Amino acid sequence: MRLNKYLSEAGYCSRREADRLIGEGRVTINGIRARVGAELGEGDKVAVDGQNVAQRAAGAANKRRHVYIAYHKPVGVTCTTEADVAGNIVEAIGHEQRIFPIGRLDKDSEGLILLTSNGDIVNEILRAENSKEKEYLVGVNKDVTLEFLRGMARGGIAMHGQTTLPCKVSKIGPVGFRIVLTQGLNRQIRLMCTHFGYRVKRLFRSRIVNIQMGHLKPGQWRNLTDAELRGLLPNRTEW
Repeated sequence: MRLNKYLSEAGYCSRREADRLIGEGRVTINGIRARVGAELGEGDKVAVDGQNVAQRAAGAANKRRHVYIAYHKPVGVTCTTEADVAGNIVEAIGHEQRIFPIGRLDKDSEGLILLTSNGDIVNEILRAENSKEKEYLVGVNKDVTLEFLRGMARGGIAMHGQTTLPCKVSKIGPVGFRIVLTQGLNRQIRLMCTHFGYRVKRLFRSRIVNIQMGHLKPGQWRNLTDAELRGLLPNRTEW
Protein backbone atom coordinates (compact mmCIF):
# COMPACT_ATOMS: atom_id res chain seq x y z
CA MET A 1 0.00 0.00 0.00
CA ARG A 2 1.22 3.50 -0.79
CA LEU A 3 2.04 5.65 2.21
CA ASN A 4 -0.37 8.44 1.29
CA LYS A 5 -3.22 5.92 0.96
CA TYR A 6 -2.33 4.44 4.36
CA LEU A 7 -2.56 7.87 6.04
CA SER A 8 -5.85 8.60 4.28
CA GLU A 9 -7.45 5.27 5.20
CA ALA A 10 -6.23 5.70 8.78
CA GLY A 11 -8.36 8.83 8.90
CA TYR A 12 -5.33 11.06 9.49
CA CYS A 13 -5.64 13.34 6.44
CA SER A 14 -6.34 13.39 2.71
CA ARG A 15 -3.87 11.86 0.24
CA ARG A 16 -2.92 15.34 -0.96
CA GLU A 17 -2.23 16.47 2.60
CA ALA A 18 -0.28 13.24 3.20
CA ASP A 19 2.00 13.96 0.24
CA ARG A 20 2.62 17.45 1.63
CA LEU A 21 3.53 16.07 5.07
CA ILE A 22 5.79 13.47 3.49
CA GLY A 23 7.49 16.11 1.33
CA GLU A 24 8.12 18.22 4.44
CA GLY A 25 9.94 15.29 6.04
CA ARG A 26 7.39 14.91 8.84
CA VAL A 27 6.51 11.26 8.11
CA THR A 28 8.67 8.26 8.98
CA ILE A 29 8.49 4.54 8.23
CA ASN A 30 10.11 2.43 10.94
CA GLY A 31 11.85 5.56 12.20
CA ILE A 32 13.31 6.50 8.82
CA ARG A 33 12.23 9.61 6.93
CA ALA A 34 9.82 8.61 4.16
CA ARG A 35 9.72 9.76 0.56
CA VAL A 36 6.70 10.71 -1.53
CA GLY A 37 5.40 7.60 -3.30
CA ALA A 38 6.82 5.21 -0.69
CA GLU A 39 5.26 1.75 -0.44
CA LEU A 40 4.56 0.05 2.88
CA GLY A 41 5.31 -3.55 3.71
CA GLU A 42 3.56 -5.75 6.24
CA GLY A 43 4.38 -4.70 9.80
CA ASP A 44 5.85 -1.31 8.86
CA LYS A 45 5.34 1.40 11.48
CA VAL A 46 4.25 4.85 10.30
CA ALA A 47 4.59 8.03 12.35
CA VAL A 48 3.83 11.70 11.73
CA ASP A 49 5.78 14.23 13.79
CA GLY A 50 6.92 11.33 15.94
CA GLN A 51 3.39 10.12 16.72
CA ASN A 52 2.44 6.63 15.52
CA VAL A 53 -0.45 6.40 13.05
CA ALA A 54 -2.27 3.08 13.37
CA GLN A 55 -4.47 1.55 10.70
CA ARG A 56 -8.14 1.86 11.42
CA ALA A 57 -9.55 -1.29 12.91
CA ALA A 58 -11.83 -3.32 10.65
CA GLY A 59 -14.78 -2.75 12.98
CA ALA A 60 -18.27 -1.36 12.72
CA ALA A 61 -17.22 1.76 10.79
CA ASN A 62 -15.97 -0.41 7.94
CA LYS A 63 -19.18 -2.51 7.88
CA ARG A 64 -21.52 0.43 7.42
CA ARG A 65 -23.30 1.00 4.14
CA HIS A 66 -22.23 4.63 4.13
CA VAL A 67 -19.39 6.87 5.26
CA TYR A 68 -19.91 9.42 8.05
CA ILE A 69 -16.92 11.56 8.91
CA ALA A 70 -15.91 14.54 11.05
CA TYR A 71 -13.53 16.95 9.32
CA HIS A 72 -11.49 19.86 10.66
CA LYS A 73 -12.10 22.38 7.88
CA PRO A 74 -9.28 24.90 7.52
CA VAL A 75 -9.82 28.53 6.54
CA GLY A 76 -9.90 28.80 2.74
CA VAL A 77 -11.79 25.57 2.05
CA THR A 78 -15.24 26.09 0.51
CA CYS A 79 -18.13 23.83 1.56
CA THR A 80 -19.33 22.84 -1.90
CA THR A 81 -19.32 19.69 -4.01
CA GLU A 82 -18.83 21.77 -7.19
CA ALA A 83 -15.61 20.47 -8.74
CA ASP A 84 -14.88 23.71 -10.60
CA VAL A 85 -14.68 25.71 -7.33
CA ALA A 86 -11.06 26.02 -6.24
CA GLY A 87 -10.45 24.68 -2.75
CA ASN A 88 -13.77 22.80 -2.58
CA ILE A 89 -14.22 20.56 0.44
CA VAL A 90 -14.52 17.31 -1.52
CA GLU A 91 -11.17 17.84 -3.24
CA ALA A 92 -9.56 18.95 0.02
CA ILE A 93 -10.52 15.72 1.78
CA GLY A 94 -9.80 13.42 -1.16
CA HIS A 95 -12.03 10.60 0.09
CA GLU A 96 -12.34 7.52 -2.13
CA GLN A 97 -16.14 7.61 -1.93
CA ARG A 98 -18.36 10.43 -3.08
CA ILE A 99 -19.22 12.50 -0.02
CA PHE A 100 -21.44 15.49 0.73
CA PRO A 101 -21.04 18.14 3.46
CA ILE A 102 -23.89 18.27 5.98
CA GLY A 103 -24.56 21.98 6.27
CA ARG A 104 -21.80 24.48 5.73
CA LEU A 105 -19.08 26.54 7.37
CA ASP A 106 -18.13 29.67 5.48
CA LYS A 107 -14.78 29.95 3.70
CA ASP A 108 -13.30 32.35 6.27
CA SER A 109 -14.24 30.10 9.21
CA GLU A 110 -12.68 26.88 10.45
CA GLY A 111 -13.58 23.92 12.56
CA LEU A 112 -15.87 20.93 12.68
CA ILE A 113 -18.07 19.92 9.76
CA LEU A 114 -19.69 16.56 9.07
CA LEU A 115 -19.76 14.78 5.71
CA THR A 116 -21.40 11.60 4.47
CA SER A 117 -21.70 9.41 1.40
CA ASN A 118 -25.40 8.99 2.21
CA GLY A 119 -26.93 11.78 0.15
CA ASP A 120 -30.45 10.69 1.14
CA ILE A 121 -29.85 11.63 4.76
CA VAL A 122 -28.32 15.10 4.30
CA ASN A 123 -31.66 16.91 4.07
CA GLU A 124 -33.05 14.86 6.96
CA ILE A 125 -30.25 16.06 9.21
CA LEU A 126 -30.46 19.64 7.98
CA ARG A 127 -34.20 19.79 8.68
CA ALA A 128 -33.51 18.78 12.27
CA GLU A 129 -30.41 20.98 12.53
CA ASN A 130 -32.27 24.02 13.84
CA SER A 131 -33.00 22.20 17.08
CA LYS A 132 -29.47 20.83 17.47
CA GLU A 133 -26.70 22.67 19.29
CA LYS A 134 -23.61 23.92 17.49
CA GLU A 135 -20.80 25.47 19.56
CA TYR A 136 -18.34 28.10 18.33
CA LEU A 137 -15.32 29.93 19.73
CA VAL A 138 -15.08 33.46 18.37
CA GLY A 139 -12.40 36.14 18.41
CA VAL A 140 -13.40 39.75 17.73
CA ASN A 141 -11.68 43.08 17.16
CA LYS A 142 -12.33 44.75 20.53
CA ASP A 143 -13.11 44.05 24.16
CA VAL A 144 -16.05 41.77 24.84
CA THR A 145 -18.43 43.59 27.19
CA LEU A 146 -21.27 42.34 29.36
CA GLU A 147 -23.68 44.46 27.31
CA PHE A 148 -22.48 42.77 24.11
CA LEU A 149 -22.84 39.28 25.60
CA ARG A 150 -26.36 40.00 26.84
CA GLY A 151 -27.38 41.42 23.47
CA MET A 152 -26.05 38.40 21.59
CA ALA A 153 -27.78 36.00 23.99
CA ARG A 154 -31.10 37.83 23.89
CA GLY A 155 -31.80 37.15 20.22
CA GLY A 156 -34.28 39.08 18.11
CA ILE A 157 -31.74 40.33 15.53
CA ALA A 158 -33.23 40.48 12.04
CA MET A 159 -31.41 38.75 9.18
CA HIS A 160 -32.42 36.87 6.03
CA GLY A 161 -36.10 37.56 6.73
CA GLN A 162 -35.90 35.88 10.15
CA THR A 163 -34.85 36.84 13.66
CA THR A 164 -32.21 35.17 15.78
CA LEU A 165 -33.31 32.95 18.65
CA PRO A 166 -32.01 33.30 22.21
CA CYS A 167 -28.69 31.47 22.62
CA LYS A 168 -25.97 30.71 25.15
CA VAL A 169 -23.01 33.12 25.19
CA SER A 170 -20.06 33.34 27.60
CA LYS A 171 -16.80 35.27 27.69
CA ILE A 172 -13.55 33.29 27.27
CA GLY A 173 -11.03 36.14 27.07
CA PRO A 174 -10.67 39.89 26.61
CA VAL A 175 -11.65 39.65 22.93
CA GLY A 176 -13.11 36.14 22.80
CA PHE A 177 -16.42 34.44 23.54
CA ARG A 178 -18.15 31.06 23.27
CA ILE A 179 -21.57 30.85 21.63
CA VAL A 180 -23.98 27.91 21.30
CA LEU A 181 -26.61 28.21 18.57
CA THR A 182 -29.64 26.13 17.66
CA GLN A 183 -30.07 27.98 14.36
CA GLY A 184 -28.11 27.74 11.15
CA LEU A 185 -28.62 31.07 9.39
CA ASN A 186 -26.04 32.04 6.78
CA ARG A 187 -23.09 33.88 8.39
CA GLN A 188 -25.21 34.22 11.52
CA ILE A 189 -22.50 34.90 14.08
CA ARG A 190 -20.69 37.41 11.87
CA LEU A 191 -23.92 39.31 11.22
CA MET A 192 -24.87 39.24 14.90
CA CYS A 193 -21.49 40.72 15.80
CA THR A 194 -21.79 43.38 13.10
CA HIS A 195 -25.15 44.36 14.57
CA PHE A 196 -23.37 45.34 17.81
CA GLY A 197 -20.43 47.04 16.09
CA TYR A 198 -17.98 44.15 16.35
CA ARG A 199 -15.95 42.44 13.63
CA VAL A 200 -15.14 38.72 13.75
CA LYS A 201 -11.43 38.00 13.37
CA ARG A 202 -11.59 34.27 13.97
CA LEU A 203 -14.49 31.83 14.06
CA PHE A 204 -13.98 28.21 15.09
CA ARG A 205 -16.73 25.56 15.38
CA SER A 206 -15.80 23.06 18.07
CA ARG A 207 -18.96 20.94 18.49
CA ILE A 208 -22.06 19.75 16.64
CA VAL A 209 -24.62 18.15 19.00
CA ASN A 210 -22.63 15.36 20.73
CA ILE A 211 -19.72 15.39 18.28
CA GLN A 212 -16.57 17.16 19.43
CA MET A 213 -13.64 18.31 17.31
CA GLY A 214 -11.27 16.50 19.64
CA HIS A 215 -7.63 16.34 18.53
CA LEU A 216 -8.19 16.70 14.79
CA LYS A 217 -5.74 19.13 13.25
CA PRO A 218 -6.69 21.35 10.29
CA GLY A 219 -7.20 19.13 7.22
CA GLN A 220 -7.61 15.91 9.21
CA TRP A 221 -10.76 13.79 9.38
CA ARG A 222 -12.01 10.68 11.17
CA ASN A 223 -14.98 8.31 11.02
CA LEU A 224 -17.80 8.99 13.45
CA THR A 225 -18.22 6.43 16.20
CA ASP A 226 -21.42 4.43 16.69
CA ALA A 227 -22.19 6.49 19.81
CA GLU A 228 -21.81 9.73 17.85
CA LEU A 229 -24.10 8.46 15.10
CA ARG A 230 -26.75 7.42 17.63
CA GLY A 231 -26.66 10.93 19.10
CA LEU A 232 -26.89 12.55 15.66
CA LEU A 233 -29.50 10.17 14.24
CA PRO A 234 -31.43 8.83 17.26
CA ASN A 235 -34.37 7.56 15.20
CA ARG A 236 -32.32 5.42 12.84
CA THR A 237 -31.38 1.82 13.43
CA GLU A 238 -29.01 1.41 10.46
CA TRP A 239 -26.43 3.61 8.82
